[in-house]
Amino acid sequence: MLTDIEIAQQAKMLRIGEVAKALGIAEEDYEPYGHYKAKLAEQLYVKTADKPNGKLILVTAINPTPAGEGKTTVSVGLAEGMAKTGRNAILALREPSLGPVFGIKGGAAGGGYAQVVPMDDINLHFTGDMHAITAANNLLCALIDNHIHQGNALKIDERRILFKRCMDMNDRALRSIIVGLGGKVNGFPREDGFQITVASEIMAILCLASDLADLKARLERILVGYDLEGKPVYAGQLGGCGAMAALLKDALKPNLVQTLENTPAIMHGGPFANIAHGCNSVRATKLCLKLADYTITEAGFGSDLGAEKFFDIKCRYAGLKPDCVVLVATIRALKYNGGVARAELKAENVEALRAGSVNLRTHIENMQKFGVPVVVAINRFAEDTDAEIKVIEEVCGECGVEFSLTEVFAKGGDGAADLADKVCDAIEKKPSQFKPLYDTALPVKEKIGTIAREIYRADGVIYTAQAEKALKEIEALGKTDLPICVAKTQYSLSDDPTKLGKPVGFEITVRDMKLSSGAGFIVVYTGDIMTMPGLPKLPAANNIDVDNEGNISGLF
Repeated sequence: MLTDIEIAQQAKMLRIGEVAKALGIAEEDYEPYGHYKAKLAEQLYVKTADKPNGKLILVTAINPTPAGEGKTTVSVGLAEGMAKTGRNAILALREPSLGPVFGIKGGAAGGGYAQVVPMDDINLHFTGDMHAITAANNLLCALIDNHIHQGNALKIDERRILFKRCMDMNDRALRSIIVGLGGKVNGFPREDGFQITVASEIMAILCLASDLADLKARLERILVGYDLEGKPVYAGQLGGCGAMAALLKDALKPNLVQTLENTPAIMHGGPFANIAHGCNSVRATKLCLKLADYTITEAGFGSDLGAEKFFDIKCRYAGLKPDCVVLVATIRALKYNGGVARAELKAENVEALRAGSVNLRTHIENMQKFGVPVVVAINRFAEDTDAEIKVIEEVCGECGVEFSLTEVFAKGGDGAADLADKVCDAIEKKPSQFKPLYDTALPVKEKIGTIAREIYRADGVIYTAQAEKALKEIEALGKTDLPICVAKTQYSLSDDPTKLGKPVGFEITVRDMKLSSGAGFIVVYTGDIMTMPGLPKLPAANNIDVDNEGNISGLF
């Protein structure tokens, strides 16, 4: 059996100019990065402005097992399935982070015969967007420390600097550090720390900015800390935001690639969904809607995280109206939610599946609350039995939604033809009545309570003393009319990863809050979620190698 990278390396890719031409993109409107990747130029937005929007399809999932449930694979396969059934479709995906690539979960280019290529480039350096975001983030950090070293005219309180350094790698040793050691020449010693690049506010800003001018304005609004009198200090007061924008000017341009079956894909931005808002860029999604009849995009992890933030943050800011939700599930994950140990998931267990299907029901109900039609996609594995599939059919029937068995990992677009037909049928028969979950004008605690009650199914919310203090500071700044971005475990509807299925009788604990003023949302931290993950005992990096001819192996 071929590995993902072996399949990708055998792909017959089109030159990127041919992919662009198929979308009606002229040669002067893209900038090639080698033979198979390109940046899309700014003037393309002007040229396509008067074109009508196509249909927007969001792919999300139930709560996953630690290995993930193939959401990106289904997204890729659905786009290929649309093409196989004669429809004009395009993918709008996130870029991978090196954290999971070298960690445990893997990359974000799909798998099997439903991949975006060139897979090795995409999962490693790609077009340098992650590096540009990292550099811009750390330039601001350097400006903060330099300002203090050079006399501290703004009287920044070194104990209350909020903006952290970042790198696109899992490295737990950098979560909490001391900088400025070594004497006066090296600056003032202070506590600092790193977060992973995909959790940086710069990443969120890039993904929500409408253009370069909006990007610069958002950079200037970043709250970097407070002065000695307790007044806020913003990035714009330090200077250097123009330089940060200069580092990001090419990263702001979406990236054009293709699937194994040459379906066009635009990959841009990559915030995590459990610690950030989990969606690709607004610019990429809006451009895709102009370039094709159907845009397939995804949101990270389960619908309680990625989809909720897609609807309440991204769609709100971008004015998007999704037409359909595809909810990905696997029988193994539902058995896992029914109490089956990971080592026993391949064995048939109808009763555990029936018990765990409460998780699928809850996610279906949650998505229906946004007024968007839902289609369930079962990412089928070889060990799935007819009796188990029958349970899924019953559950979906009781919830009033269609379901499709997809085999995109093994069959590519042919394995999603039925899913493509059912998605288009749902769009036709049940026009979207999309609405966000809450009004941003509501008090912060009321917005958090709405998410906790309606999506997580919690009985209430507990706030630590630190969270209460952070909320008072946000209220004092007059920044309460923003959407909420909850940092929470992906493995449970609750904030406890051990509570599987549909937990009952629990409360969500908010331990802290942070204002992302530039991005335009309030980050709410629950549980023990970290913005700088660590590597597992056996990192995926241990399996990756490159030979003397430059051929990469072991990358999934």
